[in-house]
Amino acid sequence: MELRVIDKEETELSIEIAGEDHTFMNVLKGALLETEGVSAATYDMNPEQSGGQTDPVLTIKTEPSVDALDALEDGAQRVIEKSESLQSAYETAS
Repeated sequence: MELRVIDKEETELSIEIAGEDHTFMNVLKGALLETEGVSAATYDMNPEQSGGQTDPVLTIKTEPSVDALDALEDGAQRVIEKSESLQSAYETAS
């Protein structure tokens, strides 16, 4: 997975995530919104200012006490945990 930081401030982060689609982006966005200290998480698949770029751009906004990059790490860890839980449930059901 390739990430490109577009804008980084302490409480706001915008990154481009190459090769991903709505499926992954919705899961990541949902996990971020469940993360403590995240006040907003959204993505855009084709921002007008991009000149035609189609890789999604994720934007995270956090409360002043939470670093946006740390929030992204926490959200990604939450996605991993949910995936492992789903895999375990599937294996148990099989």
